[in-house]
Amino acid sequence: MKSIRYIFWGLVALCLIVLGLANRGFVTLRLLPEPLARLFGFTGETSLPLYLVILLGVALGLLIGFVWEWLREYRFRADARMRQREIERLEREIDRLRADRVERDEVVALAPGGSTAVATR
Repeated sequence: MKSIRYIFWGLVALCLIVLGLANRGFVTLRLLPEPLARLFGFTGETSLPLYLVILLGVALGLLIGFVWEWLREYRFRADARMRQREIERLEREIDRLRADRVERDEVVALAPGGSTAVATR
């Protein structure tokens, strides 16, 4: 199984290297279109290799997708936390009731003519 994983990641690395070598040319990225840049007096441009632009775009898309999914699943996580707190509360109550039952059994057993059997409802 590990060998399959290493082969997969090796192929991914090879594809990224080929992508980088094929797209080494620099491109200019602008924050604003030309008319708006002249209007505001702020160009906000940079030159980066094309492969870096592609990889950053993919990484940004993944990040936005992860955050979106995390926000979408908030109600499920909140519901699970609420249910877990309820389970813990009920388990504490069960432990307390069992302890009370054991104490009553011992008292009944010590009483003259007492029995260890406890009537259950």
